[in-house]
Formats: sequence, structure tokens, C-alpha cells
Amino acid sequence: MGEQPGGLMYRRSYAEHLVDNTILCRDRERRALDRAAELLCLAEAAGPGTREAQEALDFAGKLWKLFVQDLEDPENDLPYTLKAEIISVGHWVIKEASLIRRGESKNFRGMIEICAIVRDGLK
Repeated sequence: MGEQPGGLMYRRSYAEHLVDNTILCRDRERRALDRAAELLCLAEAAGPGTREAQEALDFAGKLWKLFVQDLEDPENDLPYTLKAEIISVGHWVIKEASLIRRGESKNFRGMIEICAIVRDGLK
């Protein structure tokens, strides 16, 4: 059975759509990590226990939980080793946020650096 006219064009459009979608997703992830780093900088300046700290820890914790959930999805096609490494980093960020909330850490700087490193890796 022959290919319908325009079939190849449709596939190209779909492939281009997938590439565009990946680019848009990475851009959203970069902007979210930028926002997390920005909020964590404000929290670091204000100190643990402040409204700024609470907002930053909530945002960063939710963001990293989403990243971990996405990476644990069997449909995620990143290489296994990379997924495992990012998941490990995500668990560290979530744990560190919890320690800061409980007054057992003040390591906003470590969280800021992790967000910046991962953000820069998405370019």
C-alpha cells in the first residue's frame, strides 16, 4: 500500500513538534529552577524560620518531588544512570529542605548551588 500524499510532511511536523515540546519543557524546567534558586537566595538572606524560607522550601520541595516523580516514570527515556543520579540529588534537596524546616540545617547555599548546576545542565 502506497504512502498517502503529505504523509511524510505530517511525520516531519510531528517530529518537529516533539523537538519543540522538548525544548519548551527544558525551558520551563530551567525557569522553575531559576525561581527556586532566586527564592532560596531570598530565604538565605532572611534566615531559617522566616516567611521567605517557608516559601522557598515549599517551592523547591514541590519542584524536586515533581522531578523525581517524572524521572521514576517508566516512560521517561533518559539514560538509567542519569535518572538515578538526578533522583539522588532530588532526594538530597528534599531532605535538606526538611532539615532546614526543623532547624537542623541552614544549608540554603547547597540547595541554591544544586538548582543552579542542574539548571545550567539543561541548556
